[in-house]
Amino acid sequence: MAETIISPGVFQRENDISFISPAPAEVGACVIGPTVKGPVEIPTTVTSYNEYVRVFGETFESASSKQEFFTSIAAKNYFSQGGNSLLVARVVTGSFAAATSTHISSSENLSVQPFQLETIGKGAIYNSSGSQNSDSSLVNGSADNLRWEISNKNEAKGTFTLSVRRGDDNLKNKIVLETFNNLSLDPNSPNYIEKVVGNQVEAISGAGDNVTVTGEYVNRSKYIRVSAVNSPTINYIGNDGARRLGSLTGSLPINESGSFESGSGANVVGGDNYYDAAAVRSQGLTEGCYTKVITLLNNADDYRFNVITAPGLNNNNHTSKIGSLIDLAESRGDCIFVADLYGHGGTVSNITGQADTLNSSYAASYWPWLQTQSATGKNVWAPASVFIPGVYAFTDGASAPWFAPAGLVRGGLAGVIQAERRLSRIQRDSLYDSKVNPIATFPGTGIAVFGQKTLQTKSSALDRVNVRRLLIELKEFVGNQAQNLVFEQNTVNTRNKFLAAVNPYLDTVVQRQGLYAYRVVMDDSNNTADIVDRNQLVGQIFIQPAKTAEFIVLDFTVEPTGATFGA
Repeated sequence: MAETIISPGVFQRENDISFISPAPAEVGACVIGPTVKGPVEIPTTVTSYNEYVRVFGETFESASSKQEFFTSIAAKNYFSQGGNSLLVARVVTGSFAAATSTHISSSENLSVQPFQLETIGKGAIYNSSGSQNSDSSLVNGSADNLRWEISNKNEAKGTFTLSVRRGDDNLKNKIVLETFNNLSLDPNSPNYIEKVVGNQVEAISGAGDNVTVTGEYVNRSKYIRVSAVNSPTINYIGNDGARRLGSLTGSLPINESGSFESGSGANVVGGDNYYDAAAVRSQGLTEGCYTKVITLLNNADDYRFNVITAPGLNNNNHTSKIGSLIDLAESRGDCIFVADLYGHGGTVSNITGQADTLNSSYAASYWPWLQTQSATGKNVWAPASVFIPGVYAFTDGASAPWFAPAGLVRGGLAGVIQAERRLSRIQRDSLYDSKVNPIATFPGTGIAVFGQKTLQTKSSALDRVNVRRLLIELKEFVGNQAQNLVFEQNTVNTRNKFLAAVNPYLDTVVQRQGLYAYRVVMDDSNNTADIVDRNQLVGQIFIQPAKTAEFIVLDFTVEPTGATFGA
């Protein structure tokens, strides 16, 4: 309410503009590709490589040989370089289904299952034999499938413990992945099994643009969900705090363990090509397998990331999907796509020819392919997109996103044995002139990214990766601040809140060498009465991005004896 001043006096007011600007929300990378196991086509976040392996696996058998997908090599490199959050979107070919628990017996009737479980991940890899060896290990159990265990049944309270164990453990050496204590089959209990473990099923809609969810309770388990409760123990505990009916104990599960079965879908199909093999059907997949996932990832509200890769796809063999991924980055406006241009064995002219067909500041490309040691123990070849997100993560941690992810300081490639080609200076010039960032080999120094151009053809500040990533970072923070103003009153106070949050943050970017200068305008000059009447609030952010020194010119001048040098 406006203050009314009538009689003389001193009136004191407070104008609080000391709002503390929150730090930008941490956003990581996204990798699309096949994995050994895990949720199919549902993007899932992991925060360490160990978690990645538990959820998505690492190696698998193909034609009596152990193999590893590019996806897991990329994940390992990303986390080893300081990455904190990775969104993984698993693509497959063919039909996949989850595995269900083997028979869980009740105390009253061994033929009745009080409840059933289902794996969140899909594929035949989750199946394991229910038969056990003398040490209680599963005959066909592996590190990639699961087993369940019921223990600590308490008939007085109607509770029990459910553990999720790895399929290759045994009684003396249990590998417990998750434990849920004091579970109940009473729907009215706060520890009801569906509430605690979860029962939701996620699936991509027919149009592929969103995920539909069925089931009442969010999945708190990373590995399983409750697919059915067949014998609920309604109101197991009476008003007096004791068991209401003795017969209810018969519905409780007995203490035992079991496995999972009936999962379907194979990772390995005919015509698989791994590492440096022919790339048309890369890692057993055609480019059509990526369609749904790419469509889904256009949803920037649900899935957040600042760099995206799809190692295994390249512009020469998979032009359509590379174009779709560039379109995705441009439409979202909050990420950069690291694109591979050619399969293993390409020449400089092959690479430059592909680069010349692309034009976007939201994409960047690097070459040549690189050799690394796989989890299989073999030295294998992988495209540059496997390693570049790790370089970005290292740059973010060591400096900031607006520093160039290149050079001997920040562009070093960890875990790389050798490059497919040792590029000469002339070859590096040719690549850089065609917007391809060379990966250079320096004897005695190592292998490093030696370029930071985007695939934008026209010369501007946005033809550099560090400037594009600067804009992504600024838009992320400023956009989040603006989101808080939606449906607020279009007044000076609201505008000042925005300025009080954004200006201090941009000050820090200047101090951290991301900007030379900036100016933020949100006042009557760009919010006229006509704008306000249309329920709009307009802000303008003017920035001068800091440029990197890519070309160091040093002049050595030899002067005659006796020459004097000025101060």
